[in-house]
Amino acid sequence: MQIALALLIAVVIGVALHFALPHRQKRGVVVAPAIAAVAGVVTWAALTWAGVGIDNPWIWLSAIVVPAVVTAPVVLALGAARVRGDERERQRLGLV
Repeated sequence: MQIALALLIAVVIGVALHFALPHRQKRGVVVAPAIAAVAGVVTWAALTWAGVGIDNPWIWLSAIVVPAVVTAPVVLALGAARVRGDERERQRLGLV
C-alpha cells in the first residue's frame, strides 16, 4: 500500500517539474508526471526487493529525490530536442 504513496509523491513532483521547467508548451502535460511516476515506483520496488523496510528513512528519501533527479534532465532534454526540431522544420519550410 505504501507504494501508492510513493507513486503519489512522484506524480506531484512530476507536476511541479512540468510547470517549473521551460518549454512546457512543447511537451504533453502528462510527460513529466509519467516519467517521475515510473522512476519513483521502480526505485521503491527495487529498494523493497533489496530488503529496505518502510520504517527506513532511505526508502522515503529516495521516493522524493530519485523522481526529481531523473525527471528534470529528461524533461529538459525533450524540450530542447523539440525546440531544435521545430527550428529545423521552420528553416526547411522557409518560414524563418
